[in-house]
Amino acid sequence: MGDAASVAPVTRRGGAIRSCPVLVDLVLAAVVALFALPALALGARGLLRRNGLSGDPTDRTSLVVVVVLRAVALLLLLGTAGLTLLSTIGAAVQDVELHGFVYVFFVATLLLALLVLTTFGRRDRRPARRPATPARR
Repeated sequence: MGDAASVAPVTRRGGAIRSCPVLVDLVLAAVVALFALPALALGARGLLRRNGLSGDPTDRTSLVVVVVLRAVALLLLLGTAGLTLLSTIGAAVQDVELHGFVYVFFVATLLLALLVLTTFGRRDRRPARRPATPARR
């Protein structure tokens, strides 16, 4: 058949790093870092904001529910972003292939970042400037 050297798996400890899988890993890590980390910062800032809620200060139930749901979304975003970053950087360093679920977590991270950025991670709108009254003619 063949000798043991031809059947044994090839390790790349001393060899060159495969560029295409490492590039994919680093692109995934960069996209997560560019979208999820700012979404975490903006979402944490807007966690207690009361946009769109009733102005009644005695209505604390709706505020508590909204804050808890926002906190759950931020924790899910933190977990998926951390897992995606850890696995992509680890795969690039160790020169191994990514597991299929990493791509699922990558998409989940992007969707959660989009959710946070479009809901409570937005900046407040500035009030519109009133136009100056025109001079009498």
